[in-house]
Amino acid sequence: MSDKSISEYLKKLVEILPNQPGVYQYLDEEGVVIYVGKAKDLKKRVSSYFTSRRYESKKLMVLVRKIRDIKHIVVPTESDALLLENNLIKKLQPRYNINLKDDKTYPWIAIKNELFPRVFSTRRYVKDGTRYFGPYTSVTRLRTLLDLIKQIYHLRTCNLNLDENSISKAKYKPCLEYHIGNCKAPCVNYSLISEYDNSVKEISEILRGNLGDLLSMLKCKMEIAASDYRFEEAHIIKQKIEMMETYQSKSVIVSTSITNLDVFSVVMDSSNAYANSMRVKNGMVVQSHNFEIKLQIEEEKESILSFVIAEIHERLGFVSREVVVPFLPDQEFPNSTYTIPQRGDKLKLLELSEKNAKMFRMEKLKQLEKVDPERHTARILNTIKKDLQLDELPVHIECFDNSNIQGSNPVAACVVFRDAKPSKKDYRHFNVKTVVGPDDFASMREIVYRRYRRMLDEGESLPNLIVIDGGKGQLSAAVESLKKLDIIHKIPVVGLAKKMEEIYFPNDPIPLYLDKNSESLKVLMHIRDEAHRFGITFHRNKRSSSFIKSEIKSIPGIGEKSAMELYGKFKTVAKMREASEEEIAQVVGAHRAKIIFEYFNSSSSDGSQNY
Repeated sequence: MSDKSISEYLKKLVEILPNQPGVYQYLDEEGVVIYVGKAKDLKKRVSSYFTSRRYESKKLMVLVRKIRDIKHIVVPTESDALLLENNLIKKLQPRYNINLKDDKTYPWIAIKNELFPRVFSTRRYVKDGTRYFGPYTSVTRLRTLLDLIKQIYHLRTCNLNLDENSISKAKYKPCLEYHIGNCKAPCVNYSLISEYDNSVKEISEILRGNLGDLLSMLKCKMEIAASDYRFEEAHIIKQKIEMMETYQSKSVIVSTSITNLDVFSVVMDSSNAYANSMRVKNGMVVQSHNFEIKLQIEEEKESILSFVIAEIHERLGFVSREVVVPFLPDQEFPNSTYTIPQRGDKLKLLELSEKNAKMFRMEKLKQLEKVDPERHTARILNTIKKDLQLDELPVHIECFDNSNIQGSNPVAACVVFRDAKPSKKDYRHFNVKTVVGPDDFASMREIVYRRYRRMLDEGESLPNLIVIDGGKGQLSAAVESLKKLDIIHKIPVVGLAKKMEEIYFPNDPIPLYLDKNSESLKVLMHIRDEAHRFGITFHRNKRSSSFIKSEIKSIPGIGEKSAMELYGKFKTVAKMREASEEEIAQVVGAHRAKIIFEYFNSSSSDGSQNY
């Protein structure tokens, strides 16, 4: 089919779409689903892909060009559309949908779907009726829970296939766990089933975080047992209560005023999103999940948040009635109330969730840097390119800084970063030649002009980005030199002001402010600080050199040439004072060596000279 025929065919499909909630699927020329999306209004949503305003994203443009067919499924509600989209993405794994890389490698606590259920930890999530609680990012917390359950409830740990028939026929015999008191041997006593099931129900409440209700129930049972003179039973229940209260005291307590809610947060960069969800029960954080989401096209943060909430709904079976979020998702579950906190305990909860998402992001980035450093570098360069709206990847960055104290010994430094890392062999320092007095703007004009005049003369490749240490004034001075060389349109240049870390662009009075945790800003600050360090070191050495040379030239009979040679050999006056006459003679000859040696050795203890 020609492009015109395809366009007309797709237009007809869009025209007959209903104005109802549902899920749409885009197929390529081979009939493979390449994208799945949800919509409150199918017709409006799908038609938006074929308008010019949607073509701002290059990735989205590529997706639209590959669409050859459209399918849709109408559902009763928006929340149904959200859940169906989530399931279809997992099943079909379309190329252009977000790719969820969750924390399935973290362990879960499983309650097996069987007669006399076992409770154990696992890293495999199998949908066979088994109930899963978690995942637990802290293995210590998981082990603490399992130890608590083992101490309170004596459940079986064996893999025996128990059923009423095998137990009644005495197919099995009690094992060592029974004899040491860790198991009540349901393998030989079917009558334990009611007591066993009650224990499993209580364990489920512990794993859900409902310790408050369970403790109240157990205290009531203990009082009843004590009033009926069943003191041994009351004592056993009391021991359970004490162990649960000890565990509860070690849990993360948020606020006793907060009952049950879910908290979600999302942190994004150019190619990935990192999400965290926390479930709070009776003031305690009882579950925490982290998600890494690979972005295939430029998804909105509201859509990503909806996707994560739907994932939690599928895993845990429900979303709490109150959901704390940093912003509203594009689709909401009808039975939940969404809160964007501005202060108080709920805001602290949201900040805790965001902190977890950011830490999860940092862990993933560190892993990527170790496993695939080239990909890590490419991601950072792409982030800088996007944040500064550059046409090319800033593989080669140069930064300039001036250094002078009250106009003395004015110098400048140029540092070079390649692939977002210092290239120290390419660092250069400059003695400012044409500027008299402390004039930073004039110094900047001179060194930028000299640097790129020489690079042009020698045929060297120009950088992809120039960073100027300073604000609008220093940036304007650098731009003047680039214009004079007629390369202003070939190299993007920005100024980085230190006070507020503002980023200035030529001919734009309004600075750009990047997030303090932005990788782009961190790289720019690194190169700026490196330029400042390199310039200050050179300036300090130059001032020290000038002082030493002037000190040496004050010796009668010693001129500029001898002073330079002596400085090159000894570097400091102290080393020269400690040198023997023979060592000095090797540099400036016997006659001058005698004069210098007598000069230093005739000095009085207070530093005055005796001639």
